[in-house]
Amino acid sequence: MKTVEHDGDRYLLVKRSGESSLVRDPETGAERYLPNDEIEITGTSGLETAAEVIPNPQRRLLTAVRDERTLGLLVELERSGPISVRELLGRYDLCESDLHGISAELRAAGLLEEATIAGERGYRTTELASRALEALR
Repeated sequence: MKTVEHDGDRYLLVKRSGESSLVRDPETGAERYLPNDEIEITGTSGLETAAEVIPNPQRRLLTAVRDERTLGLLVELERSGPISVRELLGRYDLCESDLHGISAELRAAGLLEEATIAGERGYRTTELASRALEALR
């Protein structure tokens, strides 16, 4: 399935014929025919377009969190954060390299940010992570 655009709106291409194409609105599921000369095929995967019905905070969390330990770290930082790296290592069963790897992935996803706690480096959740976690609760 491909993504097409028509008048600034994105649709999923269901079927293409000689003069028109059947398209589906990814948010509502409504289907309709549009003239082929009025639609433009984009480079976006149809599956990526379909996933966009999930709000960005939740979608970001779902794609960035790879296991329950990572999810648990976000939940704990949301509840108790910000927390220093020293405290995180002492409080949870994480070695330094695991914490570094997990935090790098979460920072890249915009779910975690560095913070200074009592002069030490630490982490806190971002507003995006807070919104995503709240929606999942």
